[in-house]
Amino acid sequence: MSDDAPVSLTRHGRVAVLTLDREARMNALSRATLLALGRLGRELADDASVRAIVLTGAGDKAFCAGADLKERQGMTENDVRVQVDLYRSELASLDRSKKPVVAAINGVALGGGLELALVCDLRVAAPGAVLGLPETTLGIIPGAGGTQRIARIVGEARAKELILLGRRLDADEALRWGLVNRVSPAGTSVLDDTLAWLAPIADGAPIAQAAALAAIEASYDVPLAQGLELEKVFYDACLRSEDRVEALRAFAEKRRPVFQGR
Repeated sequence: MSDDAPVSLTRHGRVAVLTLDREARMNALSRATLLALGRLGRELADDASVRAIVLTGAGDKAFCAGADLKERQGMTENDVRVQVDLYRSELASLDRSKKPVVAAINGVALGGGLELALVCDLRVAAPGAVLGLPETTLGIIPGAGGTQRIARIVGEARAKELILLGRRLDADEALRWGLVNRVSPAGTSVLDDTLAWLAPIADGAPIAQAAALAAIEASYDVPLAQGLELEKVFYDACLRSEDRVEALRAFAEKRRPVFQGR
């Protein structure tokens, strides 16, 4: 696909799949790619038919190799600052999505590529995936949220190890670190495996899922006592939903609930 359309959108039932479609460039994050992710992310946020979003890369070599260094060679220092700001503005719709966002990491996820995966709520890796934040070896630091998000996921000590040593983790080590939630079985498409794995999300109660994500996110910046009070607020939103009544009715009738997001 051309750089005029660097991200493709497909639908698998209630799951929308965004594919970085620059295989020849290792799915690197060009300015056009970031803008496309922002546009599509905003569209999906408003699409009630979508229950979950999967982010993956074209081919089997790279999820995303990070910034497009060929494009960056022609940038001034100020151009780079603008580009870094685009990571925040254009990925915000995925970062703050009320719908679960899952990275299907089909190959290398380095630098900005791993930072893109860290924006997601969950991460599934192909057995051959390689993950890392090598920026300090290039004289910079992770500038798209990497220094902030990685420590929240794997802890401060491991975050420093990954960044300061320029460590690269294979899929199994990333799983042991808690950096990914699952490694797909060998010989299985990571996208197909991810879609099957997140079926409970696609069939689940979207109001409850959104409330759970909001409650967890809120806990990052407040003391435990305040977080518990916020949890009550988000719980109440579920309590007033038709989905909660449907779940109780389905339990009594010994059938699977059919959630409508109301």
